[in-house]
Amino acid sequence: MFVTTVSFLGFTLLVAAISYAYTRRDRMTTWDAYFLGGRSLTAWVIAGSLMLTNLSTEHLIGLNGDAFNHTIAVTAWETTAALAMVATALYFLPRYLRMGLSTIPEYLSARYDRATGVIAASVFLFSYVLAILPVVLLFGASGIDSLFGLREAFGLSQTQVTWLLVWGVGVLGSLYAILGGLKAVAISDTINGVGFLIAGLLVPLLALVQIGDGNPWTGLGTVYVEERPKFDITGDEPGSFLPFGVLFTGMVVNQIFFWCAGQQIIQRGLGARNLREGQKGMLIAACFKLLGPLVIVLPGVIAFHMFKGDLGPEDYLLAYPTLVKAVLPDWLGGFFAAVMVGAVLSTFNSVLNSSATLFCRDIYGSVVRPDASPREFVFAGRVCSIVLALAAMSIAPMIDTSGSLYNYLQRINATFFGPMLAVIFLGMVWNRVSAFAAKAGLIGGPALFFLLVFSFDEPVQAFLRGLFGTSDEIHFLHFLAIVFVVVVGFMLLTSRIRPARSRYEEPDEALVDMTPWRHAKALGAVVCVCTIGCYVLLAQ
Repeated sequence: MFVTTVSFLGFTLLVAAISYAYTRRDRMTTWDAYFLGGRSLTAWVIAGSLMLTNLSTEHLIGLNGDAFNHTIAVTAWETTAALAMVATALYFLPRYLRMGLSTIPEYLSARYDRATGVIAASVFLFSYVLAILPVVLLFGASGIDSLFGLREAFGLSQTQVTWLLVWGVGVLGSLYAILGGLKAVAISDTINGVGFLIAGLLVPLLALVQIGDGNPWTGLGTVYVEERPKFDITGDEPGSFLPFGVLFTGMVVNQIFFWCAGQQIIQRGLGARNLREGQKGMLIAACFKLLGPLVIVLPGVIAFHMFKGDLGPEDYLLAYPTLVKAVLPDWLGGFFAAVMVGAVLSTFNSVLNSSATLFCRDIYGSVVRPDASPREFVFAGRVCSIVLALAAMSIAPMIDTSGSLYNYLQRINATFFGPMLAVIFLGMVWNRVSAFAAKAGLIGGPALFFLLVFSFDEPVQAFLRGLFGTSDEIHFLHFLAIVFVVVVGFMLLTSRIRPARSRYEEPDEALVDMTPWRHAKALGAVVCVCTIGCYVLLAQ
C-alpha cells in the first residue's frame, strides 16, 4: 500500500509540477492567453491534449465493458474517429484558423446572426453539463473504487464513496481549468496522455503473457480461437449492440460533428501556433486512434475469456477493473491509479475550459457585456467554470448505471449533434441559407430527436420494425442520421421560401501563418487506409 501511494502521488505531482513550470510566467489576463493558450500550442501538445480530452475512464471501463458483453464492434467509436480527424486537418481546421475563430458559435454568429450563435453556445453548454461532465466524473469514481477497493479499505458505503470521489476529482480538475487556462490543461493532458498510453497497452500485454504462459502471441492466439465470435468487428450478430449499418448513417454524423466541429476538440486546433502545427497535431492524434482497439476493446474480450464464469452481463463495469487487479503488479498500482485520475482530470478540465470559452465569447461577450475588458472575460470564464463544475458534481452521483453508461453518453450527445452539424455544414457550403432556418434547425432538431428516441421510443420502434420487417431494435444512430437529413431538408426548403438577405464572405486575413504541413495529405491517406484495413482484416 505504501509503494502504491508513493507512485500515485509521485506521478500526480510530476504532472502538476511540469504544468506549473511551463505556465508560471504566462499572464492569464488576455483572451488568447487564457482561452487559446496564447495561440502557441505545438503539434505534440495538441495531439496529447486531443487524446486525453476524448479518452477517459468512460472508454477504459465503459467500452471494455461493452466489449465484454458484446463484440469488438464497439471499437467503431474510436476507429472511425480517425477518418473524421483527417477531415478536420485537411478541410475544417484551415477554414477555422483563416477566420481567426475562438469558438464554433462565433462562426455561426458571423455566418447567420448573433441569436444563432447564442442558441448554439447554449446547446453546447447544456449538453456538456447534462452528459459529458457528470458521466466522466461518475466513470472515474466507479473505476477508481473498483480498482482499489476504497469501500472496503475505509468502510464506506457505495453512495459515500461515489460522492467522495466525484467531488474530489471534480475539485482537482477544476483547479487546472480555472487557474491555468487552456495551456495548463493542454500540457497536463500531454503528460497524462503518455502515461495513459503506456498503462493502457500494458494491461492487455500482461494479460496475454499470463494466458500464453509467458508468450503474448500465444495468449492472443488462444483468446482469438476460443472467443472468435467476439472478434467480429462488423457486429452483425442478431440484435447487435452496434450494428455495422450505423457506420454509414449516424456514426458518420456523430464523428464529423464531434471531431470537426465539437468545441472541446476544435479548441485545441484553434490554439495552434500555425496551420502546420495544427494539422500535424491532429494527424498524430489520428494515428494514436488506430491503437484504440488495443486499449479500449481488447481488454474487454480478454476479461470475458478469463472471467466469464465469475462475471455476468450485469457486471460489465467490473470487467476492466477485475482484469487490472489480476494482471497488474502491486508496484504499478499507484502509477495506474494516477493515470486513471489524470485521464478523468484531463477530460473534465478540458470540457470546463471549452465551456468557459463558449460562455464568455458567445453569451457574456455577445449579450451581457459586449464591451467587457480582457480581465473581465477571464473572470467571467472562471465563474462559469465553477458553476458548471458544481452542477456536474451534483448530477453525477444521481445518474442511473443500470444500462450502458457509454451508450447513455452517446444518446444524449446525439440529441444535439445532428442539428448542429446540419447548421454548420449548410452554412459552409451554401451562402443563401438563412438565419431563420438555422435557428429553427437548432431548436427543432433536438426536439425531434428527443421525441423519436426518448419520449415515444416504443411506438416509433414498433412502427419501424413493422415497416422494415425486423424484430431487432432500430439503433439510435440511425435516428441521428434521420434527424440530420430532416433538418438539412427543412433548412433548404425554408431558405428557398425565406432566403438570406445577404451573402456571407469569409475573411481573408488569418491571425497565424497558414502554410500547410507538406505531409498532411500523405499521412491522412495512410490513416484512412489503415482504418479501412482494420475492418477488412477483422470482418467475419
